[in-house]
Amino acid sequence: MDVNYEVKTRKSFIMAVEDLKESLTKNKFGVLWELNFKDKLQEKGLDFNQNFMVLEVCNPKQAKEVLELHIEVGYFLPCKMVVYEKENSVFMGMVRPTSMIGLLGKTELLNIAYQVETILKKALDEAV
Repeated sequence: MDVNYEVKTRKSFIMAVEDLKESLTKNKFGVLWELNFKDKLQEKGLDFNQNFMVLEVCNPKQAKEVLELHIEVGYFLPCKMVVYEKENSVFMGMVRPTSMIGLLGKTELLNIAYQVETILKKALDEAV
């Protein structure tokens, strides 16, 4: 199984970011924080010219549920999604929640991780 899930889009970087945020909202996930590494690295005086946006996303109900079962899941929260440019194409993706939960070996969390993964994959697919 792949650790990440990724889709390619024909949209511009900016449109892909906006459409992904809209799709996440529609699927009951909020964007808590975002960072464009290109802007941040250039702000620090470093030459980096690729757009690479990180979105930290969360569904509060599901986050509460897993944190109440195993507080250590907080190491993986919120979920990270990325939008980036590579070789004149735009990609969107995430690390699969089932992969992250699998690292803990807490099988009782796999069902929730699968639910979250299914919703986030749907959001990515809808944003393409």
